[in-house]
Amino acid sequence: MNSAQIDAYLRRVGAARPARPTAEALRELHLLHLRTIPFENLSIHLGEEIVLEEKRLLDKVVGAGRGGFCYELNGAFAALLTALGFGVTPLAGRVYGDEGRLGIPYDHLALLVRTVDGGEWLADVGFGAHSHFPLAFAERGDQPDPGGTFRVTAAGPDAAGVRGAAGAGGGEGGDGTVAGDVDVLRDGRPQYRLEVRPRVLGDFTAGAWWHSTSPSSHFTQSLVCSRITEDGGRITLSGRMFKVSAADGSREERELERDEEVLAVYRERFGIELNRVPTVRNLRNTNRNG
Repeated sequence: MNSAQIDAYLRRVGAARPARPTAEALRELHLLHLRTIPFENLSIHLGEEIVLEEKRLLDKVVGAGRGGFCYELNGAFAALLTALGFGVTPLAGRVYGDEGRLGIPYDHLALLVRTVDGGEWLADVGFGAHSHFPLAFAERGDQPDPGGTFRVTAAGPDAAGVRGAAGAGGGEGGDGTVAGDVDVLRDGRPQYRLEVRPRVLGDFTAGAWWHSTSPSSHFTQSLVCSRITEDGGRITLSGRMFKVSAADGSREERELERDEEVLAVYRERFGIELNRVPTVRNLRNTNRNG
């Protein structure tokens, strides 16, 4: 990223350029990103190509004022953080399903971020409802957050009985580097499992393709556009259902009947300009007939 791109990205999230890549600066950028750039899968249903290259991600997230899903949001955020002097390592994750089963390899992209004041943080602006602030990566106790109570724990064996590979930096408890895979829990429930081996953005191409094209992916089965609000709540547009959740857990929802209402919510509440209302593509029928 060049200086003009950095400034444009910071304007998009409403942040000043930090003087130093500190933990406090990371916390601010993380929260502002979640408040301004929505988690959304509209490209899948608008027939737009998803390309995991830095320029294409910045063109979409900064230039076009859009959001994206994990590969796009955390991929773009990684580019910004790196340009600002943070140490950034992409990590591959597998998301836990409703029955506790792990998803596909490269199911999720999250970021291990190092700051100049000695911290290692799990930053994730691409998981929908998750922590508002980065999580201390080496901390094994509860970490209270406006999004819930989180915990990073050493992962046990997977379904095949295999434990995760050791990381590059040594063992847990020595220099603070985690020795093997970790599970990230929210309110006691596992959200995803992270490999600690460093990855690069291109490694996630197959995962992004699967989630964009497979009838078994939940991203191809429904529409979502969601972001945190300034008061700590959340707004979500799922198809035509608009939901407003307050920080205290109360929620209101209403169905938008007219296309003009749907487009107005995208524009006024998420900053996304669309010329037509996206609809879920029936990939199951398409695959059978194709």
